[in-house]
Amino acid sequence: MNVLETEWWTLALPPEWWADSEEDSILVGDRDDVGCIEISTLHKEEGDFDRDSVTAIAQEESEQVLQWQSATLGEFSGVSSRYVEEDAAVREWYVSNGTLLLFITYSCDEENGGMDDAAVDEILDTLMLATE
Repeated sequence: MNVLETEWWTLALPPEWWADSEEDSILVGDRDDVGCIEISTLHKEEGDFDRDSVTAIAQEESEQVLQWQSATLGEFSGVSSRYVEEDAAVREWYVSNGTLLLFITYSCDEENGGMDDAAVDEILDTLMLATE
């Protein structure tokens, strides 16, 4: 396993997955190019994100009207949902820990929907706060 480290969080990646930093997000994908995880981080200066605020943000920010389910990813918790849009299967998470809120999406071609779900879940379950 390789460890992806940012200023605020870490994630363990299997050798067959890669990571790259974009302007405001981190991209993570498998070498088979089936799909891609995108992670954006919001850091509050004061106060923690609570479950209600995370749910409200998810409902407000999502471009879709979705059924949100409780989700726990490693040391982060919040909500998740899935949908199909323009021939793409998409999974979304809004999860927080203290002053951090992560917006995570996984998308792939609709025909490959579900193929990487177990691998994506396993990767996201390694999400931890960065140690200072």
